[in-house]
Amino acid sequence: MFSKYLKTLSILKKFLFINFIIFTIIGLFTFTYLNNIHPSLIKKKSQNHTNIINNTVDNILRLDVKFQSDDIRKFLFSTRFIFQNLDRVIFFDDQLNLIGDTDTLDLDPRSFSTRLDKIEFESLDNEEIEKAIEEKNIKIDKKKPVSFKDILKNYSSSEYLGAPYTFTQEDFNQFNVTTIKNVTKNEINLGYVAITENANEIKTAIDERKAFVIRTAISVGFVILIFSFVLSRYFIKPIQNLVGYTIRIKEKSQAKPGIENLKKRNDELGLLSNSLEDMTNELQNRVTHAENFSTDLVHEIRNPLASLKSASEILQDTNDNEQRNKLLNILSHDVQRIERLITDYSQMLKDEVALSKEKMKKINVEPIIQSVVDDYNNIHQVKKGIKIEYKNDGKEEYYINGIENRIEQIIANLLDNSISFSKDGANVFVDVSVNKKNQISIKIIDEGQGFKEKDTSRIFKRFYSNRPEKFGEHSGLGLNIVKNLVELHDGEIVASNRIDKAGAMIEIRLPNV
Repeated sequence: MFSKYLKTLSILKKFLFINFIIFTIIGLFTFTYLNNIHPSLIKKKSQNHTNIINNTVDNILRLDVKFQSDDIRKFLFSTRFIFQNLDRVIFFDDQLNLIGDTDTLDLDPRSFSTRLDKIEFESLDNEEIEKAIEEKNIKIDKKKPVSFKDILKNYSSSEYLGAPYTFTQEDFNQFNVTTIKNVTKNEINLGYVAITENANEIKTAIDERKAFVIRTAISVGFVILIFSFVLSRYFIKPIQNLVGYTIRIKEKSQAKPGIENLKKRNDELGLLSNSLEDMTNELQNRVTHAENFSTDLVHEIRNPLASLKSASEILQDTNDNEQRNKLLNILSHDVQRIERLITDYSQMLKDEVALSKEKMKKINVEPIIQSVVDDYNNIHQVKKGIKIEYKNDGKEEYYINGIENRIEQIIANLLDNSISFSKDGANVFVDVSVNKKNQISIKIIDEGQGFKEKDTSRIFKRFYSNRPEKFGEHSGLGLNIVKNLVELHDGEIVASNRIDKAGAMIEIRLPNV
């Protein structure tokens, strides 16, 4: 249930919710710690008091000191160095009468007797009395003011008589810890000893811890608030813009993309925005390319289909054998033309799929071109007497980022095209060099009739063919495939007629790496 709820939240809400849970858990542990540190510190005081009381009782019993004012006074004067680190040590007899108090000790022994009778028990507010570290079931009437004597009475009548009992008193300026324990001899209760010590360091330590926790909580909360703002401003909002961008693309909305600012960022989100836009543009180009190609293919197929339909209709009505043979030749020619268009189109689609899977790498095109030229001279020569000559500007390495078999395909297609326009015994030249723009220039030069088109860029369009004497024998996709492969390698291809003599030249320019 919790995980399902968490999945429905946004990233910012998840971040705040998780921080709230962690903050709450830490707060509970801190609260428990602060509640435990208070009795823990008091317990240390109580143990120290208990040790002093036990040592004092041992001395009293060993010296056989009577629980009377005179004896206790003499004992206090003789052993007052034992209590010099304590604020106050008080003695009571078994009737709860005050018989000794270190607060009455000074340099004049007579002051002890004169001041002892004037000491009164302080009245304590009920709110100032806390339970001992060791749980003591000492009953106190909370409706009445509580005095030290009341506590002694309840302690003397409780079942915990004989064990030390500690309680605390707190006012505006002081935090006192008091421990009481009765003194027994031969199982007879002689009286009580109480030690009261100022323990402001406990209160200070607890207050410091509380202040530290509060400051830490405020600081952490402030940091979380700042981080939440940064997360929302610089991460969540840009991601939402990217989501909106993909939705607009999906819905084919005409609204502006809204990621121009993201593209200017130099971090991962900027890279993601640029990559996403490039991928979207590439997909849109592919879709447009496929739509245009399909439209062109349908248009190209429509002509031979119309010719097939007309020829088949005439064929049914003619009895002239010569005319029938001509019509049958037309039918066969149109069928071959349709088959060639579909075959070339199918091959082009396969090539595009293969291209999407192939990886670019740094390659040297010089041995690749040399290998294709040698193959055509030795194996693939289609016209007798045609020789392909290869030359370069003296270098042996021309590196590009590309796909080796696609470079072979480019050169082979261009050589096929040049050979088809060349006469028997002509030459075809392949020239490789580095131009002034530091581009690798590959020129295919023939001695054919040259281009008749004023705009030579038309020859790279799909299904374009200027071969009236061989109409239907070519699909017009060869040079278009070459152009697409060159652009895949971030290059450019241009066609022109030779200046020095008849013939055509096609130049490919690829980035030099």
